[in-house]
Order: sequence, then structure tokens, then C-alpha cells
Amino acid sequence: MIFPKVKLVSSEGEEFAVDVRAATASTLVRNIIEDVGIDDPVPLPNVRGDVLRKVLDYCEYHVDNPSKEIPKPLRSNSLSNIVCEWDEEFVNIQQELLFELMLAANYLDIKPLLDLSCAKVATMIKGKKAEEIRQIFNIENDFTPEEESAIREENKWCDEP
Repeated sequence: MIFPKVKLVSSEGEEFAVDVRAATASTLVRNIIEDVGIDDPVPLPNVRGDVLRKVLDYCEYHVDNPSKEIPKPLRSNSLSNIVCEWDEEFVNIQQELLFELMLAANYLDIKPLLDLSCAKVATMIKGKKAEEIRQIFNIENDFTPEEESAIREENKWCDEP
């Protein structure tokens, strides 16, 4: 069966002809289509083309393979215990692209993709100490030793078993 297509336009003007079933995984796109129809291209000025392609890969796969809700809080630091293999591989990407994917999922209002990308980030930091998290995300520690000591003292209950 052939389904109608809608054109989505990235921030650089790159056009993507997408099955309307995949495109409407986005609440934003679905609302625009409901308002103006599928004949006019849908501009997505906050999403770069490479990120939009990745988002559409997710949406196209999940048209026929519905995503399962990710349990919260996460009980594992491995996505393989939480999501299907395809989803796990999908978010096994460079950190910068992962964050852009998360922002795009939020902007496009694709909750399952937002949950998946957030779960990936959560597994990256689950069980890690502050210094390890800083290293993972290249965050500079801007506390003086005195400030850090005071904060540790105020929050020492966090380190209790």
C-alpha cells in the first residue's frame, strides 16, 4: 500500500519526502499537517538536515515496530536491558549528535525518541561520581577546593550506602 508523502525542510533548506505515517510521529508536524495539509512543505528551522535524517530513520522504523515505554527510573546502566536492540544501536552515536537528537526530539515533540535519547544519557552517568561525569561531558569544575569541600559536607548523606 502506498501512503501519501509530506515534505519536511531542514534548517539548511534540505527537503525530505517522508511517509506521512512516519512524519506524524512528531506532534509538531502532525499539528502543522492538520492545519495546512500535506501539499506545502513543512519548515523545521530548528533541525539540521543530518539530525532530521536521523530522526526520520527512527520514525520510519517505528511505524511498523512500535516503541515500548521506557521504565522510569532506570534500573540498569545498560540500554540492552531496557530497549530493543535496534533502539540501542540507534543511540550508540557520537555524543554531540546524541544531544542534537535529544533537542530535535523535544522540538518536534516525539516523546518516545526524547525518552530514548534521555535514557541513553542517563545510562552514561548512572552510578558515576561527579568527576567521572565531568570527564564524560567535558565539564570544567569551577568550584574552589573550599567550595567543593563545603558542598560535600552539606551533602554527605548522598554518599551514604
